[in-house]
Amino acid sequence: MHSYLQKFKGKKVELVPKSTLNEILFAFVGSFIAIAIIGYFTKTYDNLLIMGSFGASCVLLFGFPKSAFSQPRNVILGHFISSLVGLLFLHFIGNDYISMSLALAIAISLMIATRTVHPPAGSNPIIIFLLGASWDYLIFPTLIGSIILVIVSLFYNNLHKNRSYPDYWY
Repeated sequence: MHSYLQKFKGKKVELVPKSTLNEILFAFVGSFIAIAIIGYFTKTYDNLLIMGSFGASCVLLFGFPKSAFSQPRNVILGHFISSLVGLLFLHFIGNDYISMSLALAIAISLMIATRTVHPPAGSNPIIIFLLGASWDYLIFPTLIGSIILVIVSLFYNNLHKNRSYPDYWY
């Protein structure tokens, strides 16, 4: 028991290196642009293209674009898989906490198994349950919104002289 509790102390690993003010501002502007574009399209075309987990996606896409979790396949497929699982459980199993918990656990497991882990997408089943979302949520906002995020990230991150995005597509 003592060795188990000792693990709670951590390994005293160093913090992630401090970001420069330029890197912070670059992430700020990229996140602003991405969500503003999605918000504009949502308002202009009267189609829901935004969901809460996209804010967390922006943290990765513009703050940590080199992360495996930030790569296009992870962003798009991670969101798609998680939303699909959430919708399947909501509509076929039922709207209760056990169904929601299973949807979340299965979505995470599928992202890990398919190597498409995108941590913000882990919240999609919960969002879907809270909204009581319909099947079109899989396309609007999940698929189209995540594609827009990746497109903005492609154009924006590559403006930076020290960035090349993505590292891979496959």
